[in-house]
Amino acid sequence: MSRREPAFTVFAGAPLMSGHEPLELWWAVPAGLALLGYGLSFAGLTRAQRAVWVTARIVGVEQPTHGDSKRPGIPVTVAFQDPATGREFILPNAGKHGDSVEEAWVGREFEVRYPPGQPHRFRIVLDTTGEKNGRLGPTCAVMLLLIGLAIHATVVWGYPWALLGFGALLTAFAAASPDIRSARLRDHLLASAVAVPARVVAVAKDVHTAGEGDEIVDHTPVVAFTTHEGVHVTVLCRDNIPDPGRSLDRALTVHYAPSDLTVYTPDPAADRRDREGSIGLIVILLIIGTAAIVTGAVTL
Repeated sequence: MSRREPAFTVFAGAPLMSGHEPLELWWAVPAGLALLGYGLSFAGLTRAQRAVWVTARIVGVEQPTHGDSKRPGIPVTVAFQDPATGREFILPNAGKHGDSVEEAWVGREFEVRYPPGQPHRFRIVLDTTGEKNGRLGPTCAVMLLLIGLAIHATVVWGYPWALLGFGALLTAFAAASPDIRSARLRDHLLASAVAVPARVVAVAKDVHTAGEGDEIVDHTPVVAFTTHEGVHVTVLCRDNIPDPGRSLDRALTVHYAPSDLTVYTPDPAADRRDREGSIGLIVILLIIGTAAIVTGAVTL
């Protein structure tokens, strides 16, 4: 009886791939996604780059219904002109078209984007940083790659490399964080804040389920006020209103920045403490990251 030949042939000199080796190629996935995303961005082929970008303005503001969710934001009607046809579109938005609007007044402007020839599919974009060039996705892939490399170095080379890797990531994250810049800008704007009477006109309600099955109820007051220039503003006020679940019809004093009506607070002192806390957290992260890098380098 002849000997049965194997179903496959191992070439001389070619090592067999172990079961762990495919796992060592994990980096190929985020690296490939990042390269693909950046390639499409440089070629101008991302969805954001192919979209039509125009400036829209709010032409109508509705009061949210008391007890509804805060997720849709303030119901508004927006108007914008399609550059291809010159036609003006006046369309409603209630959180179903991109970013929800949490500070609304007639005349407020922001950018919207939509597929060419389909203005009814518009999406509000309140923060266009990184949006128009389509690089948010590949940048997230790079972040995942760097975190994965730090974890991989920890497993392969030990804890000194963990300190170096995660210390470097933490330091870079803290250094690139916009929190300090945002806090300083907010502080500058509120330095010239104007105080006006306001009222809680509704309270949004959201119910979340905790891991143990308990329900967590989140209340967000809807506050209306009128600026000294006669602009009627409606906002979702997430912070600094005591006992928000029982705040309906409560009279308040709101301090707003005349040059930017999205910057306001019902409690300047608490708002200042929050800003100081944000800056302090970033400083602590910088110190921890730097200390981890130094410790890792010493213990190598």
